[in-house]
Amino acid sequence: MILVSFKWVFDINSRAILRTLDAHKQPVHVTKFSTANQTQILSCSDDSTVRLWDVPSQSTITTFMDHTDYVRSGQVSPSNPNLILTGSYDATVRLFDARTGECEMVMGGSSAAAGTKITAPVEQVLIFPSGTVALSSAGPILRVWDFVAGGRCTRALSNHQKTITSLCFNSDASRLLTGGLDQMVKVYDVGSYKVMHTMRYPAPVLCLAVSPDETHIAAGMSDGTLSVRRRQPKASESSTNDIALSALKSGAFESFLGNLPSIGQGRVKSKEKSKPIGDVDEFRVERKRKKRLKEYDRLLKTFKYSAALDSVLRKQVPPTTTFSLIQELIHRDGLRTALAGRDDVLLEPILRLLLKYVSDPRFGEMVCDVAGVVIEMYTPVLGQSPLIDTLFSRLRKKVAAELRFQQDLVKVKGALDMLLATASLSSVV
Repeated sequence: MILVSFKWVFDINSRAILRTLDAHKQPVHVTKFSTANQTQILSCSDDSTVRLWDVPSQSTITTFMDHTDYVRSGQVSPSNPNLILTGSYDATVRLFDARTGECEMVMGGSSAAAGTKITAPVEQVLIFPSGTVALSSAGPILRVWDFVAGGRCTRALSNHQKTITSLCFNSDASRLLTGGLDQMVKVYDVGSYKVMHTMRYPAPVLCLAVSPDETHIAAGMSDGTLSVRRRQPKASESSTNDIALSALKSGAFESFLGNLPSIGQGRVKSKEKSKPIGDVDEFRVERKRKKRLKEYDRLLKTFKYSAALDSVLRKQVPPTTTFSLIQELIHRDGLRTALAGRDDVLLEPILRLLLKYVSDPRFGEMVCDVAGVVIEMYTPVLGQSPLIDTLFSRLRKKVAAELRFQQDLVKVKGALDMLLATASLSSVV
């Protein structure tokens, strides 16, 4: 596996690389544009450094080297482009100032006070739009930090059972969404930090995003699945009661039972193993299955040239595929390797292929090239197998007949040229 330690800036329309930012020595896990200054990019790397880049000049504005372990989360303050919040596997959350190049505030860490101590790696950090309060996740604990109070931890919430891997706000930052390895996504009210909703997913959640109109929630999971859920419209309590009353008045009590069987009917339990099913309005984007390679492709990838050639000499393989593989062997300088060391049984299908297509204009030139190599390699063993001798003899006769045919064609072409030239002269006169 190769992990890149540099960043590219692309043009979305042309997909052209506009800038390449290369200074980190280890993989880069975080790249974010500054919300207040779109010409600056933040990058956080496993080399324990945090860099703020100037895109037009393709240079580093500031480098922060205070962390002592992987830096896997970071964000530029939405209210002040000079303030940068980062979270590291050294169990600290740090607030940097790009103007001074110094760390202005340290939150957490094993040496912090009892109420603010962090013992697990910091996975995510998130700053409120006001820029005065921040959130961090380390293990299953969600912490709230107050910058105005000097980085004091005002709340520590433990609603998840496993590590929290993602944090995000809705459009007006009135709701906070957290996703974790416990396959749960929880929605908090930021006023009271009470859990308003809980959603279960079929696999551990690694990342989250909410659409700007707050109608869809996208979640990436550890099994390679992207889940997009649509939020159900809120129905008022009065309208719900009205529907229930009308259903009862009409005798539609079954509408409250869902898919339960009618009275007097049994239910047959399926023997098939049930699959995890999400919400009815959930879209699942799964990884595409890789196309299975043909046998000759697999053999080519493992450099088994002789076996690859044998696999395309079967009757059901079209000649275009056979000669395409032969052409690939020629490009790889592997034709002699594929033809070498054959006895009469393995040499027979090759000679029959040459015999069949030597007069075919599509493959004639390649047949001649292959035939030349075969004759050169197996001339010393001629006379040992009557079948091989017969096939070589038939190939020689067919080539001779083809040469005579080509000579006749050249004569006919010359005669036609003379007739056409005479006709053109007589028309001029």
